[in-house]
Amino acid sequence: MSQATLEIRNLQVIYGGAIEAVRDVSVRVEPGRIVALLGANGAGKSTLLKAVSGVLAKEEGEIEGGAITFGGRDIAGLPAEMIVRLGIVQVPEGRRLFAPLTVDENLEMGGYAAGPRVLAERRAMVFELFPRLAERRRQISGYLSGGEQQMVAIGRALMGGPRLLALDEPSLGLAPIVIDQIYSVIARLNKELGLAVLLVEQNAQRALDIADYGYIVERGRIVLDGEADSLTANDDVREFYLGVSGADQKSLREVKHYKRRKRWLS
Repeated sequence: MSQATLEIRNLQVIYGGAIEAVRDVSVRVEPGRIVALLGANGAGKSTLLKAVSGVLAKEEGEIEGGAITFGGRDIAGLPAEMIVRLGIVQVPEGRRLFAPLTVDENLEMGGYAAGPRVLAERRAMVFELFPRLAERRRQISGYLSGGEQQMVAIGRALMGGPRLLALDEPSLGLAPIVIDQIYSVIARLNKELGLAVLLVEQNAQRALDIADYGYIVERGRIVLDGEADSLTANDDVREFYLGVSGADQKSLREVKHYKRRKRWLS
């Protein structure tokens, strides 16, 4: 087996010294693959991303056990700025732009460590991926639409030249046509640049459309994983994750309990 770009092994995360948010979770991202973390709101997906990105401490979270390696190097507990320098760049949920700055200035913040030539090359790539940003490059980011802000957030991440792009709910609150554009760019980056992607999503159908492999997270644990095609064909996944809104989702544990009870009573 080749060395993984990212490997999480038996990870345990707690908040406030007592609340267990992630329990014995293992996830593997192979080079050049898109891996999706799927599940309802509060399942623990974003906590996993925060552990990988080194930002748990800001929310009183800590890694209690397990390991996280990136290209074979232990990164668990490293500060966020060092993890970014190693090549893991996150696009956080809610975009979190520098709202008073222009599109151009936000992009420059993402490429702060690059020289002028590299900065110009990466900016040109971002504008080619998102032509709308080129038209709005001097506009204040806080006045952009939600979709345009998500484009800036992804563009800012790309300005850092990531080896692994981590996206937290990139489709949240966006119109379907904008989601199509965002997901098309993610797939293109993976196909043309070989960029590894770790994708956190409640929108399981859209994520599995472009993912190679997926993990379903419930109550801080992995309850099912497999190749994307296999998950898409799974009857329980199809019934309770594909095309069902987060508010109405039942867990796979509840599904299995219901089916066992139904068999017992029949």
